[in-house]
Amino acid sequence: MFWTVLKIVVFLGLIAALTFGVERFMQTDYGVRIAVADLELNLGPVQAVLAALVLVLAVWLVLKLAGFLVAVLRFINGDDTAISRYFDRARKRRGLEALSDGFLALAAGEGDTAVARARKAEKLLENRTLTNLLMAQAAQTKGDTALAGEYYKRLLVEDRSRFVGVQGLLRQQLDAGEDAKARQLAEKALALRPAHGGTQDTLLQLQNRTGDWQGARRTLSEVKRSGRLPKDVFYRRDAVLALQQAQAYADEGSDAMAQDLAIEAHRLSPGLVPAAVMAARAHIARGAGRKASNLLKKTWKLAPHPELAQVYAEIDPAETPAARVKRFEKLFSYNDDDEAKLTRAEILIAAEDFPAARRAVGNLHETAPSQRVMTIMAAIERGEGSDDAVVRGWLARALTAPRGPQWVCDSCQHIHARWVAICEHCGAFDTLTWKRPPDSSGPSATGTEMLPLIVGALQPPPRDATASDADDDAPETHDASTRDAAAETPAEDVTDAEAHASDTATDTVPEADRPAAR
Repeated sequence: MFWTVLKIVVFLGLIAALTFGVERFMQTDYGVRIAVADLELNLGPVQAVLAALVLVLAVWLVLKLAGFLVAVLRFINGDDTAISRYFDRARKRRGLEALSDGFLALAAGEGDTAVARARKAEKLLENRTLTNLLMAQAAQTKGDTALAGEYYKRLLVEDRSRFVGVQGLLRQQLDAGEDAKARQLAEKALALRPAHGGTQDTLLQLQNRTGDWQGARRTLSEVKRSGRLPKDVFYRRDAVLALQQAQAYADEGSDAMAQDLAIEAHRLSPGLVPAAVMAARAHIARGAGRKASNLLKKTWKLAPHPELAQVYAEIDPAETPAARVKRFEKLFSYNDDDEAKLTRAEILIAAEDFPAARRAVGNLHETAPSQRVMTIMAAIERGEGSDDAVVRGWLARALTAPRGPQWVCDSCQHIHARWVAICEHCGAFDTLTWKRPPDSSGPSATGTEMLPLIVGALQPPPRDATASDADDDAPETHDASTRDAAAETPAEDVTDAEAHASDTATDTVPEADRPAAR
């Protein structure tokens, strides 16, 4: 505010001083006397000022005339373009000013102004590269795609502007949803500049979108060759593309090619669970169970996942439950996290060792509750002969428990039923991770808080047999009554428990809920 007032005061002071000076100059008796030979001129103050202005104008005209005479002399001496260059200087200056104004208007988002300046510059300038570029981008900003496409095509004529023209047409096709034409233009642009990062990424996305996995792998190699990808990221993405290529061959019935590509994908990225699953099944199909076992152990150490355990069981489908428990302990020795605890509980349920299964689960129903944990607890209670109310209580808790780890997109947090290379929601490439999705819901009156009112409170687990034997004061009739209650358990309940335990041995949670791990 202070500076604004100060500027106004200074401006008014200058106006007052100038007015005062002119007034004093008009009132003075002095003038200008010009004497040339016998000619003498006496000019008053105003006449002197006018004479000075006329003199400046005369000098400017003399200089222009002199420049034109020089151009005429050069033309007479054989320079055919001397006169045209003389007149083109002013024309070029006005054209460059219009071009500058056009780019400034384009940067400001004023499409109409930019188009007007571009047309003026096009008339004044001979070099059409910049004017064509300005007109194309201005028309694109204005929304006139037809005019923009016309001028982008004009840029294809010259070598130095051909890549820019292809890029402009490529963006138009992408905006229009013409993936096939956009892919052809991207390939042409990449042929002009193989190391251009934006074109590489665009072509890679288009190839992934259309299922051209072999072409995508070639493009990815170009990206690595340009130094834009770290080696580990390149191997991971190449493994994903190889896995997609293997699945495409499998869908076509080319099992041998699919198996080779799956094994290659696992070699490139051992931590990619879908690749490990497909590669292990490839070894099993070829009768190489030991290779499949070693492969699954390597991936289990990096990223435990239910599908790995499922395939590990497929190596010897005819083994007894007890033998399976013993064989799986080798797998658990590589990584004994929560996934290992749940898998151990499932195979122990299949072996009808329910107390050991309860010990394997531990307190996961409190520290990491999920539908799978609650279902396993229901199977254990049924196997141990607990009341139906207790079993129903665990199953009711499973209905409201979190679903546990799933395939979640790191980019948009969208949950997928199975692993895919490209997110079904945001289209991002290789962003799925096996993890618990973020839960923004809080306690609800329809959640687990109401379960005790619906099915009753859960009974505490029965004491172990060792504790019963150690209790000398316990009456003998208590053991007898327990045995009688177990004997009175309906046979169909035991059958149901065995069937449910057998199902949970390999897949407690439905297959659709358990897609496969990063």
